[in-house]
Amino acid sequence: MTVAITYSRAHLGMVAPEITIEAHLSGGLPAFSIVGLAETAVREAKDRVRSAILNSQFDFPNARITVNMAPADLPKQGGQFDLAIALGILAASGQIDAKVLHGYEWLGELSLGGYLRRGPGALPAAIACQRAGRILVCSPDNAQEASLVKNQEVLVAEHLLQVTRMLSDPSFQLPRPDRLLAAVETRYPDLADVKGQHAARRALEIAAAGRHNLLYFGPPGTGKTLLAARLPGILPPLTEAEALEVATVQSVVGQPMQWRQRPYRSPHHSASAAALIGGGSIPRPGEVTLAHRGVLFLDELAEFPRSVLDVLREPMESHTVNIARAARHCQFPANFQLVAAMNPTPGGYAANDPRSARYTREQIQKYVSRLSGPFLDRIDLHIEVPTLAKEILQAHDQPESSASVRARVTQAWDRQIDRQGCANAELAGKELDRFCALGQAEHVLLDKAIDRLGLSARAYHRLLKVARTIADLNGQQDIDRLALVEALNCRQLEKLTGAGG
Repeated sequence: MTVAITYSRAHLGMVAPEITIEAHLSGGLPAFSIVGLAETAVREAKDRVRSAILNSQFDFPNARITVNMAPADLPKQGGQFDLAIALGILAASGQIDAKVLHGYEWLGELSLGGYLRRGPGALPAAIACQRAGRILVCSPDNAQEASLVKNQEVLVAEHLLQVTRMLSDPSFQLPRPDRLLAAVETRYPDLADVKGQHAARRALEIAAAGRHNLLYFGPPGTGKTLLAARLPGILPPLTEAEALEVATVQSVVGQPMQWRQRPYRSPHHSASAAALIGGGSIPRPGEVTLAHRGVLFLDELAEFPRSVLDVLREPMESHTVNIARAARHCQFPANFQLVAAMNPTPGGYAANDPRSARYTREQIQKYVSRLSGPFLDRIDLHIEVPTLAKEILQAHDQPESSASVRARVTQAWDRQIDRQGCANAELAGKELDRFCALGQAEHVLLDKAIDRLGLSARAYHRLLKVARTIADLNGQQDIDRLALVEALNCRQLEKLTGAGG
């Protein structure tokens, strides 16, 4: 008896390594074993594959069946190997021609009746399959994901019998999915819902235009969460390459596909470091990766454990997460925009509010000091969101909509891309010195601000980037005094800490 070979894909982090599945039939007592570091769901394929083959009117071999999944040192998990295993057994037993299996990759879990079910990671599998130059055959539920990869031939099968008919009858063709996800309309909360709070709205616009991190602080009910939820709606639209990155993350974790929509993640303050950053014995993405190319909103920031927040420091700079385990190392993308909100005092109210009189200055500073200095250094904008007067709440004026703000943000974004090829928040080194150059008067102003506020080198550079973004929003070639002053006014954390005098 011969060995039949089929190909499938595992998922490890954001990549889909090739799995070569070898099916061999030999004499001896009937048995069915799967080797190659297969986990529980893969080992259970024995029962699913047997029933699927029998219910598809094929003979299940009465022999000793050995299925090897190579490479042997790579853990295999999930049911997406079922189809490849079933076809390998049918080929090894001579019920289909083993030669026609080459040139294809198979992805799909089998039901007991032989129907194909959805599996995670179809998009990275399609990307890897394209590089290998093979045709991908998958279930209808995975077809739309896989079809997002341009120039990759994808075939859709609902049942094992359809696959075997295609392999045995050249005149029968499996259908190809339509690439229609690009037409899905994106919907975000509108900024017109937010009354007043002009400084906070302006800060949101600056953050969107330059991809800056933002911290709101103020009493409860002032609109901090409301504002944060509207940031995705004023960001520039995702490019196709960025949308494919977001879709790949959603495919890996098995989330519903939201094509061309920027992610918005808002984990509870009880979330662990592993939930934010990712982890596990076989590493899985965390919230920072699920927010890739979108917004990560941390409400009640001071309630997060300090150690949890500090794990965000590296991905906020590098835009990637490297998770190392004893046997595995995975890298996940984490190019997210952080928006955070917190109360100014332990009781929630402003420091000058009579209800905060029971808290001493030391208690308030201790509350704020739950946030480490290096973490706060990575947040470009610190904006107070005060309580609104009742006249503003009762006014019938129509605030500016997200569409109007997004138009200005997109123009400022286009200026940055044309000038330097990246967002202002990503400027570094010589590019920062070149594109954020100041005049003599601006240098004098900034020197005084550094002395008064005690800014670190990182905070100084981030201040320059914010001023550059403000100049872009104003349509200015250079950073002038007004842009620099507005950037300085966007660092209001001293109102919380009592620093700055």
